[in-house]
Amino acid sequence: MTRTLTAVEIRVLGCLVEKELATPEYYPMTINALVNACNQKSNRAPVVEFDERVVAEALESLRPLGLATQSAERGRAAKFCHNLYGKYRLDNAEMAVLAELLLRGPQTGGELRQRASRMHQLDTLEEVEEVLNELMNQEE
Repeated sequence: MTRTLTAVEIRVLGCLVEKELATPEYYPMTINALVNACNQKSNRAPVVEFDERVVAEALESLRPLGLATQSAERGRAAKFCHNLYGKYRLDNAEMAVLAELLLRGPQTGGELRQRASRMHQLDTLEEVEEVLNELMNQEE
């Protein structure tokens, strides 16, 4: 059985993917870092104001779906990561485009190429269309 992700779950998942690709030095992420990423005012639509409780609840609901996990890294604070590579076997180009869709919603191919290129180089519109086709043809 599949279920539709909530807007909060979508934002949390998108932030995990984006931070892994764009700023890997800050990934996996603590709850506090993830709250800041979700509430970031640039590269997001809509802009939101989540608190720790909202983000923690989203992480807890993503875990049984196999989409988020607590990192095995040891430290003072628990850290979290996504599991899209393990669950769907996506490559970095697919992950970058998916992250942009999760963070901003529907966009043109040109917008996706420009915005996703900060996470993975996409040189042509045809390359973006190929990635989108791969994502659309994924098994559930």
